Amino acid sequence: MQNPRLASRYAKSLIDLAKEQNSLDAVLKDIELIKGVCQSNPDFVLMLKSPVVKGDKKTALIKILFEGKISAVTLGFIELMIKKGREFFLPEIVQAYVDQDNEIRNVKTVHLTTATAIDTELTNLIESKVAASIKDGGTVALKTSVDASLIGGFILEIGDRFFDASVRRDLNDIKKQFTKNLYIADI
Repeated sequence: MQNPRLASRYAKSLIDLAKEQNSLDAVLKDIELIKGVCQSNPDFVLMLKSPVVKGDKKTALIKILFEGKISAVTLGFIELMIKKGREFFLPEIVQAYVDQDNEIRNVKTVHLTTATAIDTELTNLIESKVAASIKDGGTVALKTSVDASLIGGFILEIGDRFFDASVRRDLNDIKKQFTKNLYIADI
């Protein structure tokens, strides 16, 4: 992240504006759309970051892409960012907005990485177990991903807590034990 402080401030101002306009849900939907575009289209992000493309061209392109698909609040906010020369930080601001909105709605994002894809029944079971373990309540947003290098097991991230129950970690622990001979005293 290039500038988390700036992203947090812009996200906070957009949340405040959305609260004033009573459009928190609409702006969140818009932000999710913009986040999807930023993640799926690196050329869009490069265009935003390019100093060669002038602000008026960026504004025109944003209007072509998003007009009618996002609310006037979000579109005006992006246009203001372009006027201020802050469009470079749009992907960061979008992520900061999602994080702050989740905090307001008391939604905990949980990342589950497994060696193979899991079915919905197991996903629902894990989601309910994690929701029961969270002390302050709220809802759980479970995001799953597959990483074959884990070999087996899973990695679970809940906020700043990290649980690694993968075979890869177990094998690395065994490897460390073999490379460091516990029976020979270090001098």
